[in-house]
Amino acid sequence: MLENFIYISDMIGVIACAISGVLVATRLRMDPFGITVLAGVTGIGGGTLRDMMMGATPVFWIVDNTYIYVIITTAIISVYWLHRIHRFPAYLLPLLDAFGLAIFTIIGAQKALMLGFSGPVAIVMGCITGVVGGMIRDILSGQIPFVLQKEIYATASILGAALYVICNYFGFGQIVAMVIAMAGTLSLRVSAIYWHLSLPVFSDDREA
Repeated sequence: MLENFIYISDMIGVIACAISGVLVATRLRMDPFGITVLAGVTGIGGGTLRDMMMGATPVFWIVDNTYIYVIITTAIISVYWLHRIHRFPAYLLPLLDAFGLAIFTIIGAQKALMLGFSGPVAIVMGCITGVVGGMIRDILSGQIPFVLQKEIYATASILGAALYVICNYFGFGQIVAMVIAMAGTLSLRVSAIYWHLSLPVFSDDREA
């Protein structure tokens, strides 16, 4: 049951992040190849880097090609849907990002602990899994990534990964721990979006 829960959650995260990649690509009027690339890197970019850093190779989507099929199918359906409605709500992209962030963060932390890594490493791997796909998408589309701005993005990811590690340490059931941690990440990120919460920004205003 746990494996099925993790796998289904992972697929939901891939779909949510792939759609966010399609939204950015269509907004920038990319061709079908560009749309697929942005959908792909957003959906599996973070998990790919995580697996490479932990030596879990071949990485997950090479072992299980379902991830590739899901990304391509999601891209096709999303483009068709966007063509029908002609525009998408402004809140859709950050919300999809938030769902993907919550799911990927906890799956990354869970995999690190499963492979025997320490709690701090699991938190870092959770954060990498959660934020790197969106970072690559934004860099390829010529934008400053959310995580490098004042957005409460990586902070929400770190919170969720830490909650999962703590719940795991105190013997919570795996599914319960994952749900609590996902809820923590999602709550903080959505709250930040809704109430426009942000981290302080530091700058050097001195004249040269």
